[in-house]
Amino acid sequence: MRTISVFGLGYVGSVTAACFSSKGHHVLGIDVATEKVELMASGKTPIFEPGIQEMITESHAQGRLTATKDIGEAVLGSEISFICVGTPSQPNGKLDLKGIQHVCEQIGASLKHKDSFHVVVTRSTILPGTTADIITPALEAASGKKAGKDFGVATNPEFLREGSAIKDFLNPPMTVLGVDDSESMALLKELYEWVPAELFAVPVPSAEMVKYACNTFHALKVAFANELGTLCKHTGVDTEAVTKIFLSDKQLNISPYYLNPGFAFGGSCLPKDVRALTYRGKELDCKLPLFDSIMPSNQEHIERSVQSIMAHGKKKIGMLGLSFKSGTDDLRESPQVLLIKKLLGEGYQAQIWDENVFMGRIMGSNRQFIEDNIPHLGSLLTNDIEAVVRESDIILIGTRVDKAKLESLLRPHHIVIDLINLHKHNRVSHEGEYEGICW
Repeated sequence: MRTISVFGLGYVGSVTAACFSSKGHHVLGIDVATEKVELMASGKTPIFEPGIQEMITESHAQGRLTATKDIGEAVLGSEISFICVGTPSQPNGKLDLKGIQHVCEQIGASLKHKDSFHVVVTRSTILPGTTADIITPALEAASGKKAGKDFGVATNPEFLREGSAIKDFLNPPMTVLGVDDSESMALLKELYEWVPAELFAVPVPSAEMVKYACNTFHALKVAFANELGTLCKHTGVDTEAVTKIFLSDKQLNISPYYLNPGFAFGGSCLPKDVRALTYRGKELDCKLPLFDSIMPSNQEHIERSVQSIMAHGKKKIGMLGLSFKSGTDDLRESPQVLLIKKLLGEGYQAQIWDENVFMGRIMGSNRQFIEDNIPHLGSLLTNDIEAVVRESDIILIGTRVDKAKLESLLRPHHIVIDLINLHKHNRVSHEGEYEGICW
């Protein structure tokens, strides 16, 4: 069993202290508020949360849980310190990190007098870069010691919901450890060895970002459901019936699909349907800011891609893939078409290869689309991928390609930009630059 100090006895800190002590660890809670310290020190909960009082009562009775205001006692008497202080918003939206910095300075001052290795773990929600820019420097400056050598620094975001926090702690969706040194990682993995969910050991910035990814997506889902319900009500549609059907689709709607960062969406359905829905909202004088933002966001992603390509200063482009997604010849509202048109407008030279799209074979509506809308692109299409790669400086991957074939054609001077975020196993091995638009 380990000895743990928990800094901050608010919602996250109290649950963390109670749950770790219930697992047999010796836990010491610390807070600036005398009332909170006295409550936990006497076996009472500082917060209201179902199930927490029973945990605290049992752990306190067995001598595994108490509290203090003495920072030195907490640090010198524990192996691991969890920082659970608040990170509130300032009026402009920026995080207020004064509490985090102050606690780190206090912990660091105590570490100065400690000989054994100590791990400082942040549970508070912090943006990427906070550990490197604020937490570690504050600990090092106050202690006169070196992170990763004399003490460990880690981030361990929490995924607790008020009202079910005990259940969430004991049965989390995942456990995320952002740690850079092996000694701290080994200790924290041991601490969480009982957790049934998958454990992710990742670089610190990734762990810092995960909580924001989750919470922003949760907020997005709430806003999406509310705007959909609002539009349903305005059009006389049964919201509950639509929601029930929508949620029944576990293959696409409630699934990992469409959630891997890559290129912009396109095709004959998504752009058309989003525009139709937002136009209908305007007709009804119904404000739907989330729905209204989808198409501008998609367009901005294409612009972001243009800027990323232009930043390399090379003018010869080889575009692999023109249709809106792999395995189809459909060019309608293809973001790849929009991208190459913009690059041509900026004076770039381009050649385009798509095994499903070239003028010698294409027919029907797609051929008509090219002739009517992008006739200048038709002359750039070829079925000779070797020539496209050989005569280009920048290779844009906009469709699935034969990995071995492409690897054999690439040379060190080539800059490869993977627009569609190929799975790691399908990414080409390349001596030169290889990057994505949003990874």
